[in-house]
Amino acid sequence: MHPRFLVGDRLYLRPLDAETDLDRCLRWINDPEIVVNLGRRTPMSRTTERDWLIGQYKGDRDLPLAIVLNDGDCHIGNVGLHAIDYLDRSAEFGLLIGEKDAWGEGYGPEAGRLILDHGFRQLGLHRIFLHVYAFNERAQRVYAKLGFVPEGTLRESYFHDGTYHDTLIMSILEEEWRSAPDVT
Repeated sequence: MHPRFLVGDRLYLRPLDAETDLDRCLRWINDPEIVVNLGRRTPMSRTTERDWLIGQYKGDRDLPLAIVLNDGDCHIGNVGLHAIDYLDRSAEFGLLIGEKDAWGEGYGPEAGRLILDHGFRQLGLHRIFLHVYAFNERAQRVYAKLGFVPEGTLRESYFHDGTYHDTLIMSILEEEWRSAPDVT
């Protein structure tokens, strides 16, 4: 049984486990429909993914968490704060719903709210940012629901399938998070 770190209405977040979560994470990170949005260009080996999972907890600069449904205890994705900078009080946000039958069910925004709230209220962060490819409109809608706003564009920075694509930079500030109407 894994510890529940942050608990929401329909899901909870817990630490990733290199043993019990490895096969699932490896399947997701090697799925072409998923990795196109992550910028990965090569397959991930079992050893490399296991080392990545273990390495995420070797310091205090990354907080990767599993997204698990309360009903059925099913691990459906991962969410995290990365490259946490305690001096500038900033971090990079990451979200992946790996189980395709969970897409479009509102789990991304719920998981995002939990970790953003933790980042601002418990870690004392001031700014949380992310990068998203311009063609990933579904993710952009999720991020907008969470309160992220566009702040810049890395023009034609990602080459995929014979075409250059823009990378959007979005962020949310602590004061914006605290003033959002549906933040509890």
